[in-house]
Amino acid sequence: MPRKADAIRFKSGYGFFSVAGLVCFAIITCLTVSVTRDLRQLNSASSDNVQWSLSQTEVEFLEFNRKIAKGEALLQSELGTLRRAFDVFYSRISTLEAGSVYADLRQEPGFAGLLADLRMFLDETVPLIDGDDAALIASLPALEAKAESVHAQTRALSIAGLSFFANSADKQRTAIAVSLTRLATIVAALVLILVAFVYYVSRLNVQNMRRSRESELASTRMNTITSTALDGVIVTDANGRIIEFNGASEEMFGHASKDVLGKTIGSAIVPDHFLDAHEAGMERMRQNGEKRVVGKGRIQLEAKRKDGEIFPVELAIQSAETDDGEIFIAFLRDISKRIEGENELIKARDKALAGERAKSDFLAVMSHEIRTPLNGLLGNLELLEDTSVDTRQAKMIGNMKTSGQLLMRHVTGVLDISRYDAGKLELNPEPLALNSFLNELIDNQAARAAEQNTSLECEWIGPSIEWVNADRGVLQIVLLNLIGNAVKFTKDGAVMLVAETLSVTDSTAIVELRVADTGVGIDEAALGEIFNDFTTGNINYNRKVGGTGLGLGIAKRFATALGGDIGCESVLGEGSLFWIRVPLQIVTDAEVIADKKTAKIQTPAMNILVVEDNEINRQVVRAMLLGQGHHVTEAVDGASGVERAHAQRFDLILMDISMPVMDGREATRAIRSGCGASFNVPIVALTANAMQDERAQFLRDGMNDVLSKPLTRVALSSMILVLSNPETSHVVHTATGFVDLDQLAETQDALGDALFSKTVSQLKSEAEAFHSWLSDAPTTASAEIAARAHKMAAAASLFGAVGYLSDLKALEQDAKSGTDMEAASVVAESMSRCWADTLDHLGIDEG
Repeated sequence: MPRKADAIRFKSGYGFFSVAGLVCFAIITCLTVSVTRDLRQLNSASSDNVQWSLSQTEVEFLEFNRKIAKGEALLQSELGTLRRAFDVFYSRISTLEAGSVYADLRQEPGFAGLLADLRMFLDETVPLIDGDDAALIASLPALEAKAESVHAQTRALSIAGLSFFANSADKQRTAIAVSLTRLATIVAALVLILVAFVYYVSRLNVQNMRRSRESELASTRMNTITSTALDGVIVTDANGRIIEFNGASEEMFGHASKDVLGKTIGSAIVPDHFLDAHEAGMERMRQNGEKRVVGKGRIQLEAKRKDGEIFPVELAIQSAETDDGEIFIAFLRDISKRIEGENELIKARDKALAGERAKSDFLAVMSHEIRTPLNGLLGNLELLEDTSVDTRQAKMIGNMKTSGQLLMRHVTGVLDISRYDAGKLELNPEPLALNSFLNELIDNQAARAAEQNTSLECEWIGPSIEWVNADRGVLQIVLLNLIGNAVKFTKDGAVMLVAETLSVTDSTAIVELRVADTGVGIDEAALGEIFNDFTTGNINYNRKVGGTGLGLGIAKRFATALGGDIGCESVLGEGSLFWIRVPLQIVTDAEVIADKKTAKIQTPAMNILVVEDNEINRQVVRAMLLGQGHHVTEAVDGASGVERAHAQRFDLILMDISMPVMDGREATRAIRSGCGASFNVPIVALTANAMQDERAQFLRDGMNDVLSKPLTRVALSSMILVLSNPETSHVVHTATGFVDLDQLAETQDALGDALFSKTVSQLKSEAEAFHSWLSDAPTTASAEIAARAHKMAAAASLFGAVGYLSDLKALEQDAKSGTDMEAASVVAESMSRCWADTLDHLGIDEG
């Protein structure tokens, strides 16, 4: 393209200068002709002796007049001279009258008049001159008089003619001068044009030489690049004939460059089964310029080597215009190894997916196999606790329950990790009384802390947040892991749970929860791996304290799932600080979805079918159901369960999942698809498979709910309560701004109605006594105020009095921090009003 542009520019410049030169040459020719003509005219006037003839007119007239003046003294011999002088003068006047040289002069009015006067004189004199000698001599005096009368006209005629021709000569000289000036100017312009043309041509020549060198260098570089390129480069003309075939192409296709140059690309590298399509495409391009591959980027095709081997290539084709027409440049890359690698990756991926499926299946099986005996173990221990046992037996039962629950936590931890890593962890946010929730965590670990002789406290820095939307279970797992670890590794020290609101945007708060301890600490080298699975912070101390090292790994995963972050700071031998920052949606007015002031709702006796292959599990479930007044029918596998469900109408079917003959899912589908007596009764999965995707599959099979093993009486009774009272099935949280009704119901269930009422009355009396004392408490009794507030807080938390508990915690914190307590009476009045509202929600009259 640059060469073509240079040629166009050269042709344009050459044409311009050629036209300009031709115009100048034409003008010079015209001016030359004009000047030549003028010079010729000047030469012609000089040859006719124009001015001499005019001046000679007067001379000749004077000669004639001189002869006449002799008069009678004129000799006879001199008459001929007189006549010749007259003839000469006569001839001169005739010349002036008829000569072409004097044509312009005769147009002058003055000259023409003078010439006419002289003609009259001549005409009158001719008879005398032509007469005989005697007559001529006799008329000489008269003739002299006439001649004297026209002497002045003769002089005037000569002068007028001379003046006219002098002026004409001046004009001609001026015209010639102008023509010569123009000629000189045009010649100069022509010279300048020639100089400019020479400069232009020289400049183009320099540019062409430079571009020629650049082109040679570019061509050399391109040839070097092409020859050394790892990709094959093949250049063809518009007809597909190969004009370049680089070294990589030779190596790729097995052809020598000299053997394929001039041949069509189709015959050289296109496989036979693509040849017809290739030829059709080339013909289409020649006919209408249609290009389906050219300029379309990289495409994957097959090519043919010299030995006939077909292999995959990556191809890109571009076109370019040259002086010889359009050419096509094809870039080819042998991707055989890449395709082979991709196939290997696909195989590896499929193998990995198969491994993941095997892992999931393994976890499901292990979950079932471990949870099933645990269900029997923990269920029987729960039933055994209801029997009459002595103190030693009760201690052993407690130890067994603790060991079973620990094993369950390990199993649950592994399942939680697998569920998160598989992307199947689903959050279920619900209204949560944050202060009450944090205090519950402290109370949960209080006994373990006491065993370690370690204090365990909770406090807020800055204003607290009462209600938030959060996944209670996930957040609880994270914090219990952090608090549990802190208590486990702290002996004779202190553990503090600190909550602080870092920022609030719209209705979302970023809350940081910190767990600080004065325990053994963590070596700095281990901090980077502390949240890895099966990793503990202190190997030496780990020998004294049990643990799988999964807790912090689970906490890390769940903190991320909550949209937050987790971290650790520690100094070996001085303690550790674990923190979690999570975004929490603030709830300004918690909705009471279900009224649970009456903690225990009696359900009618139900006829329940239990389909379970494990005999111990059947015994446990049967005992729990019988204890609640229900009638129980058993089936040892899915097939027998389907038969019983077809034959008899039940109120509820508890269906195990993993069973011989027919599993629970298949049995459920069989019951739902038939027309048996129990085809539409509630079916609840009773399974150790706790994976979320498994639960979803159970529901799709037609089950109404899922109960995870090990089964507890509370979970079983709650499920039956929901199924027997459909209007309560939407309960997701039961808390007001004053009382956590779930906690209240749990305490009432544990104490029984009679003891519950007695305990609430006792709590009321203690609260009133505390308020009375607080209103009169001395300002210096901050330590005692903190102690009494802490004692009341512990009691209030058992009954879910979250509003009152929040006030007590704030009072305790103020007292511990040394805040001025002179306004204790005001605080007491405010707490008394909160307590009155709490009593209303507890269902106890203030009086």
